[in-house]
Amino acid sequence: MKFLAFILNLALTLSIGALGGLATAQSVKVWYPTLNKPSFNPPNWLFAPVWTTLYILIGIAAYLVWLKRKEIVHFPRTVAIYLIQLILNLAWSFIFFYLHEIGFALAEIILMLIVIVVNAVMFYKIDKRAGYLFIPYILWVSFASFLTYNILILN
Repeated sequence: MKFLAFILNLALTLSIGALGGLATAQSVKVWYPTLNKPSFNPPNWLFAPVWTTLYILIGIAAYLVWLKRKEIVHFPRTVAIYLIQLILNLAWSFIFFYLHEIGFALAEIILMLIVIVVNAVMFYKIDKRAGYLFIPYILWVSFASFLTYNILILN
């Protein structure tokens, strides 16, 4: 195990989460409570532990792929797709919580979900475990997409 590489992969994803948290912090207290939400909307306290867990799984998946980087013909493309999905992940928080653009956030999260699935397939082809580690991420972002859609409709 390459400890420094492992820590850096985790730090990258957790940093994305922390930046997203900065975008959401004020709105979760002030703007978000004013929205009409569907009955299946999770309680606010659930989001932080779920996202933290997901970022850790994403970081582990990236580390597993990094370990095989010398075997990957198109490693720069793999890294690019990975970084794009992380950027889209961060952008959603700013679009939804900071800009309060629910419709734009819905379009963006659908694009993000597509890129996450592409990323998962790419990772799976490199290391099956890395692909499987993306399954909870795909499921949660699918749910978040549905939730965003319902919030848009209700508001």
